[in-house]
Amino acid sequence: MKKITLAAAALLVSFATFAQQKWAVDKAHSKLGFTVTHLLMSEVDGNFKTFDATITSSKEDFSDAVFEVTADVTSLNTDNEMRDKDLKGEKNFDAEKHPKFTFKSTSISKVADKKYKLMGDLTLKGVTKPVSLDLALTGTGMNGRTKKPKVGFKVTGTIKRADFGVGAMPAAVVGEDVELRAVGEFEQL
Repeated sequence: MKKITLAAAALLVSFATFAQQKWAVDKAHSKLGFTVTHLLMSEVDGNFKTFDATITSSKEDFSDAVFEVTADVTSLNTDNEMRDKDLKGEKNFDAEKHPKFTFKSTSISKVADKKYKLMGDLTLKGVTKPVSLDLALTGTGMNGRTKKPKVGFKVTGTIKRADFGVGAMPAAVVGEDVELRAVGEFEQL
């Protein structure tokens, strides 16, 4: 009987170790944004004030993680009302017809300690394209208030705005390459 109890306990510990864990973004400690070159001489930064993100993973090193992000295009902010209105307009993000954009990872591969290549589908302005992003695990810890595990990530990558039908401006006015940046803290649910 003792052997059966020990075997059952070992099985439960093994199952718990590899159980899928879901993580939710801590919006107070996270940011989702972009940078684009203006007139070949300066950079304009923007961010999305309203977004959501989750991670699902069964491995402690997140090497099997699935990342999902949704952002409200109408919350776009570049600290310039006129530019924000133009970016939300029909020629750019067309926020009236496409109020959200989404990203869902399709694969993740470890390239170094705490560094990954994250592949996924980005849907922006009704167009879905595969993208490749650099992902770094920036830290792990415990929420002192909730006593739940936390993890931090940084994501960077570059997309071509024309691939998604965003903007009709020549590249000399607004750069064709858009740098994506996201930093986030996630708490285990």
